[in-house]
Amino acid sequence: MKTRTEHDLLGEREVPADAYYGVHTLRALENFPISRIPISTYPNLVKALAYVKEACALANHELGLLDDSKTSAIVEACKEIIDGKLNDQFVVDVIQGGAGTSTNMNANEVIANRALELLGCERGDYKKLHPLEDVNMSQSTNDVYPTAVKVALRFKIDELIAGMEVLRLAFAEKAEEFKDILKMGRTQMQDAVPMTLGQEFSTYAVMLEEDQQRLHEAALLIQEINLGATAIGTGINAHPDYAALAQKHLTALTGIQYITAGNLVEATQDAGAFVQLSGVLKRVAVKLSKVCNDLRLLSSGPRTGFGEINLPAVQAGSSIMPGKVNPVIPEVVNQIAFLVIGNDVTVSFAAEGGQLQLNAFEPIIAHSLFDNLVYLRQGCVTLAERCVKGITANREHLTDLLNRSIGIVTALNPLIGYENATAVAKEAHATGRGVAEIVLERGLLTKEQLDEALRPEMLTQPRWIKR
Repeated sequence: MKTRTEHDLLGEREVPADAYYGVHTLRALENFPISRIPISTYPNLVKALAYVKEACALANHELGLLDDSKTSAIVEACKEIIDGKLNDQFVVDVIQGGAGTSTNMNANEVIANRALELLGCERGDYKKLHPLEDVNMSQSTNDVYPTAVKVALRFKIDELIAGMEVLRLAFAEKAEEFKDILKMGRTQMQDAVPMTLGQEFSTYAVMLEEDQQRLHEAALLIQEINLGATAIGTGINAHPDYAALAQKHLTALTGIQYITAGNLVEATQDAGAFVQLSGVLKRVAVKLSKVCNDLRLLSSGPRTGFGEINLPAVQAGSSIMPGKVNPVIPEVVNQIAFLVIGNDVTVSFAAEGGQLQLNAFEPIIAHSLFDNLVYLRQGCVTLAERCVKGITANREHLTDLLNRSIGIVTALNPLIGYENATAVAKEAHATGRGVAEIVLERGLLTKEQLDEALRPEMLTQPRWIKR
């Protein structure tokens, strides 16, 4: 294998000649064989790094610090990376020490070597264009890395919200389809009062819509950046006007309004926005898992469970029990939720572990948040497409359960009184007879009164009946 010689503070190393990365990236590959997951696994992070580096180059050029040819080459290299080229050159492990330094070095070297090619030079000829002096001009890992992570997270938040919308619409469509199907609601797994199956499914749509709003709110916090802070927030080695210009160019390049934090020292050490986002993702996961628990319960059986709805069969359920079909789609979404909840704990500990002017643990924060956003989006879309859209209702069974339920006596309580209602419920439970039959037998209501009281619209919405 052909190599080229590069050096760093530890000495010289041979780097593969065809690699766009350099000696700093090579060291990181050796030092962090942890997850074996390269940062290229998160294309949005690679793209975000390129956006940040391009914005910084444009800011430095505008200030007269970077000449035309270098700026043009760096910008063109960044645009190629944004378009998906050279993704395979972003090779450092997602879990790394150094507060993201290896990721920043990887980006600097790839951009520098591609820029050198565009200038007609050989890779590694850093006298012509240097990864640290030129590509990393006016920057530090400590402002580049968190800013790039936030840009990438902002992209992924939009994708998750879109995925949640697919699921929300699927539940809303089922709510409309099932709006006329009466059933018994349950509290504490016991019969409660009547509702419609449409009302039950509409709650799932509303829950998702609420969480979409919480994500929009969390995204606003993510849009506050510390670019221009350099090492600890004092802006050392950066022009006084640099931070504002870098923010302006980053906003223009991404189409998203980023805001420079009011206190860059505080912003460089604070991981609060990441904690907030993680908490919202946990909220989404918890509620989504609860919905899947409901779907598994309501479809349980088919003969010995609730059996109120049917989930679409997507695969055989057993290697030993012929004909068995399991709720595998809700089950996989449950497992996604468990992972997200666990990752929230990781983010919390990593944010708490910061010391003084920097949090060194942002790589694991980023890894956890990216996974959560990716898995939740995939879970929402999969649940919608492979499960919710194919759900059917067992109408006759639901009607039979409603007619046999003792809980329906609650609807008659305003007409016959609590004492009479209790007596009817007790007899129905002891004899297995229906509530309506006992009410008529005892002469507590006429047939007309009973029919009026048990009309669907009377059972499923607020009303007041005067005795």
